[in-house]
Amino acid sequence: MPEKVFVVGVGMTKFEKPGRREGWDYPAMAKESGGNALADAGIDYGDVEQAFVGYVYGESTSGNRAVYELGMTGIPVVNVNNNCSTGSTALYLAAQAIRGGLADCTLALGFEKMQPGSLTSTYTDREQPMMKHLLALAELYEFAMPPAPYMFGAAGREHMDRYGTTPEHFAKIGWKNHKHSVNNPYAQFQQEYSLQEILDAPTIYDPLTKLQCSPTSDGSGAAILASERFVDEHGLADRAVEIVGQTMVTDLANTFDGTAAGLVGKHMSRAAADKVYAQAGLTPDDVDVIELHDCFSANELLTYEALGLCGEGEAGKLVDNDDTTYGGRWVVNPSGGLISKGHPLGATGLAQCAELTWQLRGTADARQVEGARVALQHNIGLGGAVVVTAYRPANR
Repeated sequence: MPEKVFVVGVGMTKFEKPGRREGWDYPAMAKESGGNALADAGIDYGDVEQAFVGYVYGESTSGNRAVYELGMTGIPVVNVNNNCSTGSTALYLAAQAIRGGLADCTLALGFEKMQPGSLTSTYTDREQPMMKHLLALAELYEFAMPPAPYMFGAAGREHMDRYGTTPEHFAKIGWKNHKHSVNNPYAQFQQEYSLQEILDAPTIYDPLTKLQCSPTSDGSGAAILASERFVDEHGLADRAVEIVGQTMVTDLANTFDGTAAGLVGKHMSRAAADKVYAQAGLTPDDVDVIELHDCFSANELLTYEALGLCGEGEAGKLVDNDDTTYGGRWVVNPSGGLISKGHPLGATGLAQCAELTWQLRGTADARQVEGARVALQHNIGLGGAVVVTAYRPANR
């Protein structure tokens, strides 16, 4: 039988606009988030047996340099790069080491120091990982720059064409997430906007306006994972949160089924969610709080359907019924999501883990979802991989 896996400590930095904190380099980010996670767990770095460190923009072994700020104990340090799902991939690998009985305490840490503006490719002399996806999408919708909003905007247009979704549905998601972020001191943006202001913001790729798009960000997040034995020996049961289901799914053949939704990972997300529900013995109705990958409002809407919150083509109804905010059936992205909290690629999945851990402990302050007992995390990176994780308090 696999070992149980528990989150016993989490930490993160405030997410910032690139360059806003002068001289703030990734070792300092990692020291802050990792130090906070260790303090939260009440353990020393010497208790950690393996570390998995994620980042997208950085030199080889930057992960080693980052965790050396916490200690130099000779443990294995694995550097992870999986596009926007990098942080949750580090979490997945750290959990896998516990689950397989290879370690009793592991660290998952992610950071990013980004350049302002749209994402760009570092290498121009070789095949781009997303080229196959982009060429397929260009057969459906005329190519536009920058690629990321084009891809998710096209998927939004497709949903409008097929199911009658409107620009207001996407704008309402942006409005909701900005409203949630007001109560998150870690968020890059903490400003509430009116729905009209969301709609009137500059168009990035129709129907997406600027206030429906995640910004580039600097920041870091971290989580300490432990086995049941470690939790018992260190008296951590009262604060531990169990990972009751977790999987990673990469592109399937149906990614290229001739739909924009497939090309931006909707089918991957559905397959991963189905596996996690089966592992955990849960259904979508059991879930209270969700952190999902709203890199663009269109992806949040698509993900409602992929996670089984509603049927195919029915996500607009969830939005109209306020089913995904406080007082609704679920609270989705109480942190403000990527749209407002920010999106430092390597840190995003671990910031999601931190938020859900706080929610299940009941320590999320003004963001707290009343009575939250089951949490679901969704983090996707195109090219592609998605990680879905389900959590419950250890002392349920």
